[in-house]
Amino acid sequence: MDAVVEWVDARERLPRSGMPVAAATSGRYPPEPGQAVGEDFWLVLPMYFTARHIAEDGTEYRDCFVDSDRVVRLPYGRPCAEPVTHWAELPALPGMAVHQVLGEDARTAVRDAMG
Repeated sequence: MDAVVEWVDARERLPRSGMPVAAATSGRYPPEPGQAVGEDFWLVLPMYFTARHIAEDGTEYRDCFVDSDRVVRLPYGRPCAEPVTHWAELPALPGMAVHQVLGEDARTAVRDAMG
């Protein structure tokens, strides 16, 4: 089963708060020992978007993307070492129109999807 991905320019529109997304982020990877500079990258990471995030150090961020390691990335054009250039809504669960199912409904949904 193929999924159609619609990439959205983060400068033009942002996802709704709490939405899980695939985020294309760019930056410079730290250099290897003996190298003077790092290497540019552009890659896709799973993240969620939030209207407000308070980091462990107490810093408050608005309209930001957060990855599973709690690294905060801002939309392209705002000061950030690894800005998000584009984002895409994650596909729904197999055979469903939602991204998550919780509790007993989750067990039933997996059983139904697996046949």
